[in-house]
Amino acid sequence: MKKSKVYFADFHATPNETLLQKLRRLIERAGYASLDLKDKFVALKIHFGEMGNLAYMRPNYARVVADFTKELGGKPFLTDANTLYVGSRKNALDHIETAYRNGFDPFVTGCHVVIADGLKGTDEVLVPIDGEYVKEAKIGRAVMDADVVVSLTHFKMHECAGAGGALKNVGMGCGSRAGKMEMHSSGKPIVDQSVCVGCRVCAQTCAHDAISFDAANGNKASIDVDKCAGCGRCIGRCPKDAVEAAMDESFEILNKKICEYSLAVLQGRQAFHIALVNDVSPFCDCHAENDIPVVPNVGMFASFDPVALDLACAEAVNKQPIVPNSALAKKTPNGDHFCTMHPTTNWRSVVEYGAKLGLGSLEYELIEI
Repeated sequence: MKKSKVYFADFHATPNETLLQKLRRLIERAGYASLDLKDKFVALKIHFGEMGNLAYMRPNYARVVADFTKELGGKPFLTDANTLYVGSRKNALDHIETAYRNGFDPFVTGCHVVIADGLKGTDEVLVPIDGEYVKEAKIGRAVMDADVVVSLTHFKMHECAGAGGALKNVGMGCGSRAGKMEMHSSGKPIVDQSVCVGCRVCAQTCAHDAISFDAANGNKASIDVDKCAGCGRCIGRCPKDAVEAAMDESFEILNKKICEYSLAVLQGRQAFHIALVNDVSPFCDCHAENDIPVVPNVGMFASFDPVALDLACAEAVNKQPIVPNSALAKKTPNGDHFCTMHPTTNWRSVVEYGAKLGLGSLEYELIEI
């Protein structure tokens, strides 16, 4: 089997070439111009960073990709779907405000922000796939309406997936709030009755009459798991964030669901993947805090193959020395930086299952420019 090509550039700059110019040269060498972008809507899938986080990809890099896309006749937009957890990106208004405050406004990036799953995280497309765990992925509509998907990933460690790479960015990142619930939960949503005010908005959303209210308990909502279909739409509708995902899925299955959601997004479409391995934080950019990097900055990677890209990034990180006094330095090494930082995770399960699904290859050729 022919090896996938992954292109790499380090973070050294010269008086003749800035890092932004180097990124442009990298993706040009990797074949970005071979994409048919003429008059196409191009979703630039990115993580805007939780409010307070400073490890996310700088908007200047997004500008390079957006400008190149427009040169090729495309219509780029930056996008992400709303978060399942309660934070600064749980609805489109807060999400866009966070993106702008973190520098992703049109004057900096050269393109607009479109939140993929709409105002409350309920604007989704049901995408049929023949997955082991997912049969109908719930993907943000704006992503599915796009003609081309380009992932712009800040590669880092992750407390659930082990590593936060392109597949995590695409699979989890493009899922609607209900889709994220499906990936994170093995069962049905639950109600935090200490927060519920009995407004009954969730019941108006439920198509299966699974939500009831107990007058003896202040009309608090409860969910009948036998009736509940697990669609998760009540999560997005609750104005008090009282309806929650159980967050009880095993990390191994979570990673496989992420791959199946990635398949739903990428199957039959033009796609390209870019990852920056710098400011490698111990946790996801969804954390308001990011802590100091756990390894030195590595470089920029680009490929048409998200599996090979993630594997190349992870293997490059594992070759790096540990930054003294970082969160990783306080752990007992076990031969793998990711598993040392988060011992209950297995980042390899993402790339291995992604390869099994046909998303890419575990065999790659690293080409340094």
